[in-house]
Amino acid sequence: MAATPYLSLAEIEAIAVAAHAGQTDKAGRPYAEHLRAVADGVRERGGSPAQIAAAWLHDAVEDDALSETWLAGAALPDGTKAMVLALTKRPGEALEDYTRRILATPGALLVKESDLAHNADPDRLAALDAPTRRRLTAKYARVRALLGLDTPN
Repeated sequence: MAATPYLSLAEIEAIAVAAHAGQTDKAGRPYAEHLRAVADGVRERGGSPAQIAAAWLHDAVEDDALSETWLAGAALPDGTKAMVLALTKRPGEALEDYTRRILATPGALLVKESDLAHNADPDRLAALDAPTRRRLTAKYARVRALLGLDTPN
């Protein structure tokens, strides 16, 4: 019996875009633009197809766009599923626990680095009101520090 083939990146993109249809980011832009930017950022950083797939899906479970049950049954490599779950922040979860899980999951750090880079893009932040911009800038800096992304090599 032949193994079921994994979803292609084009299929994953289509699923992610459809799952987040109608959603917007904090600046009111279509959420799919963020997903595309994170996936492109992972690709530009030399990420694997599994990491690019995780980038497309990185917010799907957290945002209730797709369920954990869907993810468990999806034709995706186990590594992609693990990255998506690692990148899914749970309600009430401490940032330290969240970032520890990302660091412990192979491949997840690169996806989160791309996510943070897009979230902290000055052009995106400029579209927000000043208090939101300050709050998010501080949050993203703290996450980067917890992940060791601001540590010199």
